[in-house]
Amino acid sequence: MYWPIGAPQVYAAPAYHLARHRVWRSDDGTTATSPRAATGDVPASGGRQSRPELGGIDSHHRSPGDVSAGARAQAGGDGRPGASRTTTDDGAILDLKVAKQGHLAATMTLDTLTVWQTRPVAALAAVVRSARSLKTYGPNTALLIRPDAAIFVVQTARGFLITYSLATDPDARVYKLSWAKDGARPLRRPQARSRGADPGAGEDAFGTAAGRSPFREISLRFRMVIKVDAGVTTALALEHELVVATRKPAAVQCIRWSPDRTGNQTRTELVSRMAWLRQKCQVVDMGYDRPMSLATWITADGKVHAVQRIHDASAGTRAASSAPALFHGYTFHEPGSAGAHAVATAINARFSLIAVGSRDGGIVVYHARDYTGNIPLSHTLDAYRSVSPSGGVQVLTYSPDGYCLFAGLGRGWATWSVFGKACGSSAGADATTLHDHREEWLASVCRGSWIGHGAEMMLVAPRDARLWTLAFARSALTGCFAAANIARPLFHTKTGFMIYRGDALPDLTSVSAETACWHEVALPPTYLADQGPIRCAVISPDGRYLAAAGRRGLVHYSVYSGRWRTFDHPAMENEFKVRGGLCWHQHILVAAVEAEDRHEIRLYSRELALDHAGILHTEPVAAPVVLLSPSGPDSLLVYTYENMLHHYLLTASAADGVRLVQVGQIAFHGIVRSPARVRAMSWILPDDQLQDGDPAQDVTLASVVFLVDGKLAVLQPWRGGGGSGGGGEEQQPRQPRYDMRILAHNVEYYLQMRDQPTTLMTTTTAARGEGEGEGEGEGEERRGSGSGSGSGLRDSLWLFDGTEVCVWPDVQAMVRGGHVPEPEPEEDDEEEARRGRAHVGAEHHPVPRPARIPVDFYPISILADQGLLLGVDSDLVQRRGVDFAFFRTATRTQLFIPHVLRHQLLSAGAPAAAAAAALDLAHTYQHLGYFAHALEILLHIVLDDTTTTTTTTTTTTTAANAEHDARALPTILAFLARFPAHHLAIIVQCTRKTDVRAWRTLFAHLPPPLVLFEECLRRAWLKTAGGYLLVLHTLDGDGDGEEAEVGAVETVMASAAAAEDPSVRLLAAAARAADWDLCRELARFFVSLDESGDLLRAALRRVGLLGAEGEGEGEGEGDGVGVGVRVGVEVGLEEDAGK
Repeated sequence: MYWPIGAPQVYAAPAYHLARHRVWRSDDGTTATSPRAATGDVPASGGRQSRPELGGIDSHHRSPGDVSAGARAQAGGDGRPGASRTTTDDGAILDLKVAKQGHLAATMTLDTLTVWQTRPVAALAAVVRSARSLKTYGPNTALLIRPDAAIFVVQTARGFLITYSLATDPDARVYKLSWAKDGARPLRRPQARSRGADPGAGEDAFGTAAGRSPFREISLRFRMVIKVDAGVTTALALEHELVVATRKPAAVQCIRWSPDRTGNQTRTELVSRMAWLRQKCQVVDMGYDRPMSLATWITADGKVHAVQRIHDASAGTRAASSAPALFHGYTFHEPGSAGAHAVATAINARFSLIAVGSRDGGIVVYHARDYTGNIPLSHTLDAYRSVSPSGGVQVLTYSPDGYCLFAGLGRGWATWSVFGKACGSSAGADATTLHDHREEWLASVCRGSWIGHGAEMMLVAPRDARLWTLAFARSALTGCFAAANIARPLFHTKTGFMIYRGDALPDLTSVSAETACWHEVALPPTYLADQGPIRCAVISPDGRYLAAAGRRGLVHYSVYSGRWRTFDHPAMENEFKVRGGLCWHQHILVAAVEAEDRHEIRLYSRELALDHAGILHTEPVAAPVVLLSPSGPDSLLVYTYENMLHHYLLTASAADGVRLVQVGQIAFHGIVRSPARVRAMSWILPDDQLQDGDPAQDVTLASVVFLVDGKLAVLQPWRGGGGSGGGGEEQQPRQPRYDMRILAHNVEYYLQMRDQPTTLMTTTTAARGEGEGEGEGEGEERRGSGSGSGSGLRDSLWLFDGTEVCVWPDVQAMVRGGHVPEPEPEEDDEEEARRGRAHVGAEHHPVPRPARIPVDFYPISILADQGLLLGVDSDLVQRRGVDFAFFRTATRTQLFIPHVLRHQLLSAGAPAAAAAAALDLAHTYQHLGYFAHALEILLHIVLDDTTTTTTTTTTTTTAANAEHDARALPTILAFLARFPAHHLAIIVQCTRKTDVRAWRTLFAHLPPPLVLFEECLRRAWLKTAGGYLLVLHTLDGDGDGEEAEVGAVETVMASAAAAEDPSVRLLAAAARAADWDLCRELARFFVSLDESGDLLRAALRRVGLLGAEGEGEGEGEGDGVGVGVRVGVEVGLEEDAGK
C-alpha cells in the first residue's frame, strides 16, 4: 500500500559547513583528571557492577569538552568548526537512527554525530570528536537513541559507549526566516494564510512569530563514557536500560540509565547459561519492539531467536550459580545454508509478523502467534532477487503502520506490502546512468528509517556523505479502513492527497494506462505545519468530499469547489484529536474524537463553519473508539475498546436535525482477545431484514465480518431472537450465540460490495423497479433492496491476500450454506447470555472456495461497474537529458469477469444453477465494449488449463479432479453458445492466440470447422470466416510431413478449379461485399500455398475477377477488372506473367 513517488531530496551537513555556534569538538572526558569520573568499567566477567564505578551515569558529569551552545566559552579555541575535522573521517554516513516519535533523526560518521529535525528536514546540531577522543576510544561504529530522544549513544571500535544528552529550548530558534523584501509574503492561494485570516501583528504568513522559524534550537552535551572490557558486538537503547551484547565472554548485559531501588545498575547473563539457546555463540544483532514487548536476537550461527526480558528475577529460571535468568526465548529461524544466515530483522506489531533478511538477499516472514514459541513461517519475499542479484540485506524496517516492508540491499532496495506484494524497487535502474548522475541511493542502501508517519523514507548509501529522503504515496486504508477508500482510491502524500477520478470516464478510456485519472489536492499549509503529518483521511461515498485529521483537529475539502474548511480558532482545533476514524454520510462528517478525558462521536456539516457552534450532534461513548463502519444508507457501526459493537441509526428531522440513535449492541468478550488489533468490521443482514426488518433486531440477525491480525472471520448467529433494544435498563437483553469461521488468512483488505457506495448492481436493481423514487438516502425503504435475480455481484465479498484477489460472488449463499442449527441451550450458555456476552460455537463448517484472480500489480480498488481490478505501479524513470531519476505512478487494470464466470460455471453444485448465476452476471456486463474480449480470455484460460492438464497428467490426480477437468471446456463452450453474436468470433480469436497443438483439443468439443465456416458465411461474418479458413487448412494439413502438405495443396487446387473450395467461396463473398482488405489477405493465403501463383489465378478466374488471359475479362465487367488488377498488384502477378 506504499509506492515511491517523485525524486528524492538530498541533504548534506558536513561539520565544517554548519553554523559556528552549533558545531563543537568534544574530548569526551579524556582531559579529566580522573578517568573513572567519566568512564564506567563493565567487568569482562559480567559480574555485578559497583555503584561508584557507574555513578557518573546519572550525575550529568561535564568535561571541558561540553558541546552545548551555552558552553562556548568553556570550549575556547577548540570549538572552531574547522578545527574539528580530522583526517580519519571521510565524511561518509555510517549509521542513521530516528527517534521513536519521529521528530528527530541522527546520523553518524567516523567522528561526527549530527542531529536532524525531520519536519522539515534540517541539521540542528553536531558533535565532532577530537583527535584525542578518537585515539582513546576508537572511531564510531554504531549509533543508538533512547526512545525519548533524551540520550544518544555512540558505540566505538574499542568497546566504549559514549553517551550524550540532548536538551531543547522551546523558545529558541535557529535558521531565521527572512523575506526578499519587507512585507513580501510568497502566498499563491488564499488558504495559505493562517486560519483563513490576515496575519496578525508580530506573525508571519505561517502563523509563527515574526522572525521565528520552525527549527527549534537543541544542545548536545557529553554525558559519560561506559567501558566494556568484554567488547561490544551490538547494543539496544531501551527506555529504562541499555542492553549490550559482549564478545568475550559471550554475554548480554543490562545497564540501567539510573540505579534501581537496591542501588544496582548492571545485570548480566552469560550466553552459556541460557538453557533455551542450544548453540552457545555470540549475539551479533538485536532488535526490539515495545508494543509486542519482544526482542529478536541474531546469533553468529545465523539463527534468529524471539526473546523476552524477565523483569521478575524470582520468576525466571536460575542457573547453577543461582544467578537469576534475565531472558527467555525461542529459536524460530534456522538457516539451511550459509547464504540463508540471518543478518537483519524487523518486527511488525500491527500484524504480529517478524521479517528476517538473509546474507544472500532473501527475506522470510514469520507469524508470531503467541509468546510460547509458536512462530510458523508466513511467506517468503524473493521476487526482487529473481530480477537481478540483490546482494545481502543491509537494512529491514516496517512502516509505522505496519503496511509496508522496506529492504535496503547490497544492490538497490525494494518495498513490499505487508503480506508480500511487490510495490516498488530500484531493480530497473541503469547502472551507468545512476553512476554518472551520482545517485547512489539507487545502487545500494545501507541504512534507512521512516519519518513523517510513513510519508518519507530517509536513506543512506554506502560510502556516501549525503542523506536522501524519498517520498511515498500510501493508501488511505492504512490510517482509516473504510469501504469508500476502496471504492474511490485515495492516497496520502507528504503534502496532500491523490484522488482517483477514472470512474467518471468512459469504459475504454478508464482501461487506458495513459489517461490522467488522478486529481491532486494540496493540504492547507497552516494545518500541515501545525498538525502534520496526516494520520487519518477518508473520502465520501460519492467522491464529493474529503476529510483529513492530523495530530489534532481535522479539516475537510470539497472536490467540486476546491475549497478547504479549517478551524478559525486554533484553540478549538487543539481541543480534540481524532481517534477511531472518520466517515461521511451524504454531506455529514462523522468523527470519533477524544477531547481531554471524554470520548465522543461528533457530526459536522460540510456546509457549516468548523467550530463548536457548527457541531450538529455529539454522542458520548464510554470507551475509546477503535473504528467506525457505515452500513447501508443510514446505519453506523461503532466498535470500542470495551469490546462492544454499537449499532446506531442516523436520523434526520426538522425539530432535532441530524442525530445518532443507538438501537443495539453486541459484546465480543471471549471472542476478540484484543480490540486494538481489529482493523475492520462490518456485517451481513438477511434479505428480508434488509427490506422490512426492524433495525433493533439487526444485532441478533447479522453475521459479523471482522479482520484481525490478517485473518478474515465471520460470526454467524445461531438464533434470531432476543435482540438488544435501544434502551431500557429494566430488562437485560439477550445476546446471540455465534459460530465463528475463518474465511481467509493474510488478508490485507476486504470489501463487501453492499458497502460500496455506487455500483452497477444497484443501478441494475433500480432499473428493475426495486426502490424507485427514493431520495439520496431518506426513502421509505430503510436500506437497499435484497438480492435475487439480476443482482450480479451486489452481494459479493472481495479480499486481497498479498498474492491474489479472492471473491465470493454471493456472500448470502455462503452464509446460508454454513448455517448452524440451533442446539439445545446449556446452563453455561444461558449464564453467558444473561451476562450480555456473545457466545462462539465449537462447530466449524467448511468455507466454500472463492474465485481467485491472479494479478501482477497491487490492486487498490474493485471497479464493479466496469468489471475491472484497478491497481498502481511505481515506474522508475531515468532520462539522459535529466540528471536525476524519479518515480511516477502508473495505473494498471485487469478484467475480473473471466475469472468470476469460470468460478461460477465450474463450481460444485447444480450445473443448471451455476449456469444461471453465470448468465446473470454476464448479462450485467454485456453492455461493455470489451465484453467479447472478456469471454475470449475466459475460453483461453480454460483451454490452456485443459491442455496443460492433458499433457501433465500424473497418477496422483484424483477422480474428482479428472472429472472436473474433463467437463470444464465443454461447459465453457456451452456457455459461450448463449451469446450467438460473439461466440463464433470468440472461438476463432482464441485459436489465433493459442498454440496449434491445442486446436484439436478445442475442436473436439465443437462442430467441425467447416460447419462453423458455413455458419459465418451464412451470417456474412466474412472476417470471422477467414479465421476458420486458416483453421481448416491447418487441421487438414496436420499430417505426416511434406506428403500431407503437398496433398492438401493439390486438393485445394482441384477444389478451386471446381469452385468448391471454401477459400474460393469466401473470396467471392468478399468481392461481392467490396471488402478489399479481406481480398488481399486471401490472395496472400493462396500465394502461401502456391508460390507460383497458379492457385491464385485459378481462384480469381472461378470468381470472375480475372479473365482467361489474365486481363480481368470475367463475369464482373466493371468492378471485376479493378479488383483483379488490385489484388494482382498486391501479390506480384504481373511479374509472374512476364516470366
